[in-house]
Amino acid sequence: MMLLYASLAALLYQRWHLGLIIFSGAVSIKMNVLLYAPPLLLLMLKAMSISGVISALAGAALLQILLGMPFIMSHPFAYISRAFNLGRVFIHFWSVNFKFVPEPIFVSKAFAISLLIAHLGLLTAFAHYRWCMHEGGLFKFLYFRLDPLKLKFALTSSFPLKKSSNSHSSTRVLRKEYIVTTMFVGNFIGIVCARSLHYQFYSWYFHSLPYLLWKTPFPTVLRVMLFIGVEFCWNVFPSSMYSSAMLLFLHLVILVGLWSAPPEYPYVDDKPSTENKDK
Repeated sequence: MMLLYASLAALLYQRWHLGLIIFSGAVSIKMNVLLYAPPLLLLMLKAMSISGVISALAGAALLQILLGMPFIMSHPFAYISRAFNLGRVFIHFWSVNFKFVPEPIFVSKAFAISLLIAHLGLLTAFAHYRWCMHEGGLFKFLYFRLDPLKLKFALTSSFPLKKSSNSHSSTRVLRKEYIVTTMFVGNFIGIVCARSLHYQFYSWYFHSLPYLLWKTPFPTVLRVMLFIGVEFCWNVFPSSMYSSAMLLFLHLVILVGLWSAPPEYPYVDDKPSTENKDK
């Protein structure tokens, strides 16, 4: 998580290639960092040219190859199959969330697929109605973004994406608050849909909880109560079906609050309903 936050700090200063390399280093230690990958990719598409996105992803992939080279050279099949094992099933007893789900269902593939569908559905909904709202939605944004000719037309038309100070570039400068919100919310969605959270996994999102809670439209008293409630659930050992159900409920309440919050405007070079000004 230290490397993840270092990567986020680089992104806040628009150092996207450096941020991706540090992000890749974090992934090489613990794959939970991949929960940040979907919102990160969306941010890259907003802030970088397509060639820039490809080169940044290539740099991150190269680091993975270099770090895994000793194992790839000696035991390539074992390394690839075990180092990136996404189908691992955690032990039901140690789960802090979904402990109320009967163990046969908990370990079933159907339950895992259901959570994956929920995860992807929530990411798509937030991306379409929240993160890309000012571009007309996720699909409209991708339609224009992945076609340079359409994007060039969009930048000079009534499409919400306005031309930046560099008229020959489709790159944009993203607001720091927008970057942090998108990354933290994307990770939190993954936390809500994770099949099993062990006690040490609290570190995956604990530091972002105050920020997320203060992004909700809830009154301060409720925000504090939600924070204390989440903390309480994580301090029940061993977790019970009641503490697990309570944790899921609190997570869902926070998620509803994040959905209810007004979408943030992404860019620093212009504002909605205001005239674009060069820096």
